[in-house]
Amino acid sequence: MPLPGISSLIGAVAALIALALPLGAQDKSELSRLTEEWLDSPHGDYTSLSFTYWNNDGEVPVACAACHSQPGFIDFIGADGSALGVVDHPAAINAPIGCASCHTSTAHALDSVRFPSRIMVDGLGWSATCTVCHQGRQSGDNVLAATQAIEEDTVSPDLAFLNVHYGVAAAVMHGADVRAGFHYPGKTYAGRFDHVSSRNTCVACHDAHTTQVATDGCLSCHRGVEDIRDIRTWHQDFDGDGNNAVGIHAEIVGLHQQLYAAIQAYGTETSNALIGYAYGTFPYFFNDTNGDTQISADEAIFPNRYQSWTPRLLKAAYNYQVVQKDPGGYVHNPTYLLQLLYDSLESLSERVDLDISVLRRP
Repeated sequence: MPLPGISSLIGAVAALIALALPLGAQDKSELSRLTEEWLDSPHGDYTSLSFTYWNNDGEVPVACAACHSQPGFIDFIGADGSALGVVDHPAAINAPIGCASCHTSTAHALDSVRFPSRIMVDGLGWSATCTVCHQGRQSGDNVLAATQAIEEDTVSPDLAFLNVHYGVAAAVMHGADVRAGFHYPGKTYAGRFDHVSSRNTCVACHDAHTTQVATDGCLSCHRGVEDIRDIRTWHQDFDGDGNNAVGIHAEIVGLHQQLYAAIQAYGTETSNALIGYAYGTFPYFFNDTNGDTQISADEAIFPNRYQSWTPRLLKAAYNYQVVQKDPGGYVHNPTYLLQLLYDSLESLSERVDLDISVLRRP
């Protein structure tokens, strides 16, 4: 966008912000407070890898610009007069998601978003702008397409890990409706998790500027707990540890840990290639060269990426990553995550020694 166009957009944004402020609060101190809150948030972190990863290149590529640069986001939603849903040019570096991303008439009118599964979800309201960037980059459909022509337990050089990306809250929240995870044949999965009407949008729980969760409302309804991770409304012992007095978060963590152990056991038994996971390093799954079940910094390098994939292993690893990359999934859609974890374990149990009889699927 030419510089005069950017100036006009910023002026329009300032006017919209002023209109959005409560009556009597349309002054510099209030705007300053909101700006400071934004600067302290992940969206305003100029030092974050999310906005600095491409600094040596001098621009954010088209494929990444929509969510990793404010000009790219403005381009993607068509707030600069361009077509909706595409980024036309590489975007500026060091340009975090800020006021001009959400406070435009175009952003306010956005109500529909297309997910990686190509499913369009309508009626998103205030959650639409959040959904643009928190839907992930892959779906279970991609996993199915990559694996369907290969025998389930055959190591194939044609397979590579498919990464859902990170910050995938919207994908998890909509669950089966957008096929975020890999869905095993013959299974049914939970769709969008509808909370109470007053807490059913992104900004109803997350402060729009700090992104922090206001937990007071949660605890006022879910009485008897001091931490939202301790909330649960089911009494089943999903992870089979004999303890159903903990929150649903702990049940998800328990199954998640079991899935990781099963993934490692399967890798050893099927291809004799030890596999491990490195939390913050792409492509996340690497060869465990020293067999200590951990991935050290010298192992978490791209040339050492795990390459002994079978369809069964890829499906389970993909679902493992879906759960991993939404740390708030126990709130966003706990049923869906428990189903993905259980079904992945059930599939692996056909080849490795797992006692899934003690597990429960919601």
